[in-house]
Amino acid sequence: MSYKARRCGVRFEPPAILLLYETSEGKSRQRIMPIRNFSKFSDCSRAAEQLKNNPRHKQYLEGASLKQLERLYKLLKGHLNGESLEASLKNIQREGTIDPEEDLNKLDDKELAKRKSIMDELFEKNRKKKDDPDFEYNVEEDFPQDGVVESCGWDDASEADGF
Repeated sequence: MSYKARRCGVRFEPPAILLLYETSEGKSRQRIMPIRNFSKFSDCSRAAEQLKNNPRHKQYLEGASLKQLERLYKLLKGHLNGESLEASLKNIQREGTIDPEEDLNKLDDKELAKRKSIMDELFEKNRKKKDDPDFEYNVEEDFPQDGVVESCGWDDASEADGF
């Protein structure tokens, strides 16, 4: 029997992940997956992986993304830390976006890897593929020149050398 995940949610008391799914017959069902051994010190990404790979829940969670499950665990962790739902959602949104003014050279390896994965996701989401209906090959654009174009000395040297 195949299942198609529709929605995921989190319940705070007692802690559980809720999954609304559809069966192959077209019936809507709800699955409650209790969360055990999770504290405010737990790793959300590891907990999400364990839940997704759990043999009891694996077939139901095939359609749910690992990132979504991780966000649900972060909401639960924020609740365990005493944060309001709005504050937890704001923190999750801030972690999921990149500040263009942030100096990435000052980050440690783990934080840099997070930022790079966010950039990769954003790139893949915005990328035009050959199969897209609005795909154009070899697009050329002329950008307006607002001011005087400065010339560089190395540009002139390369033309004179014949390169």
